[in-house]
Amino acid sequence: MIQLLVKLFINKHKKMGHDGQIEETEERTIYGVVCGWAGVGINICLFILKYIGGVLSGSVAITADAFNNLSDSGSSIITLLGFRMSTKKPDADHPYGHGRIEYVAGLMVTLLIFLMGFELLKIAIQKIIHPASVETGVIVIVILITSILVKCYMAFYNYTIGKKINSSALRATAMDSLSDCAATFAVLLAMIVQYFTNWKIDGWIGLIVAGVVLYAAYSTAKETIQPLLGMPPKQEFVDEIETIVLSHDIVEGIHDLVVHDYGPGRCMISLHAEVAGDKDIFLIHDEIDHIETELNKRLGCESTIHMDPIAMDNKMVSDNKEIVEKIVHQKNVEYSIHDFRMVIGPTHTNLIFDVLIPRDEKVDEEELRMQLEKEIKKINPGYYAVIKIDRSYI
Repeated sequence: MIQLLVKLFINKHKKMGHDGQIEETEERTIYGVVCGWAGVGINICLFILKYIGGVLSGSVAITADAFNNLSDSGSSIITLLGFRMSTKKPDADHPYGHGRIEYVAGLMVTLLIFLMGFELLKIAIQKIIHPASVETGVIVIVILITSILVKCYMAFYNYTIGKKINSSALRATAMDSLSDCAATFAVLLAMIVQYFTNWKIDGWIGLIVAGVVLYAAYSTAKETIQPLLGMPPKQEFVDEIETIVLSHDIVEGIHDLVVHDYGPGRCMISLHAEVAGDKDIFLIHDEIDHIETELNKRLGCESTIHMDPIAMDNKMVSDNKEIVEKIVHQKNVEYSIHDFRMVIGPTHTNLIFDVLIPRDEKVDEEELRMQLEKEIKKINPGYYAVIKIDRSYI
């Protein structure tokens, strides 16, 4: 159904003058908008059905589950607005676009889910203190079973499309739908247990529902807050960048790769490319421009590449670099060096290089620098090490 609606909207946009074409970012927005409206409509219908079931049965758990679906409808509206606003073009106040609004929308959804979870918790505790019988009927059971099936379908399409368009908001919505399935199943179980045993566990089941809702809020918070705070890029994306850049013969190696995320499909890349220092600088610059264009076309990212000239045919530099690399690897095999160069003077020679260590490595950087300087002195007493410690952003 969702795929059919998306195709309908895409065809509508094509007829409105897109020359038979539709941009990838616009198609992504259409997927998000269609899922958002579907979520609003389906959750409102489920709220009405469950609220009727709660009134008929007198079950606080069913009523709580109904209002949970109502909050899901509000969440879908926020997600819908988030997708719409995130497509706004860059302006003077937001030169990198508005893509992060989608993350902000996800955070607002999380807050709503938390509020609803705590409200359900309060109602469930009151029901535990003052238990009451729940009426079991065919209509109520049919409503609950229908709700479970519908929520399973919502979880399926939200997860599938969220994966397709790389949307953390839709993936979080899918998890929320799965938690709703579990919560509604728990309510149904409470009614069956009371019917056969006369145990009044409706309040306790309501407590479980509240717990499931709060856990879903916690999971959604993790999904939405991390990109706002700044998280490392996925390894697959890093590998793609390295493959594209290193496929050009002019590039000998890359380092200092940084990926700035400004929302789904909106990121900027900066990196240092090692190139032969004895080549024509104009030819190198032209090739670097070509690499930046290729990154933009294939990954949809703006990129800035800094050229680092290296000595390719200087045996003395190559030999000393190899020795220094072995010294660094003896400290930790995960360490690496880059920007290695030698400045030879009348009284001493400077070995200048950067040491790259993992971001979360617990090490005294000054102590590491002193140890490396001591080892390099063993190579040649006239060698002085000028070392910069780098930590990886990926």
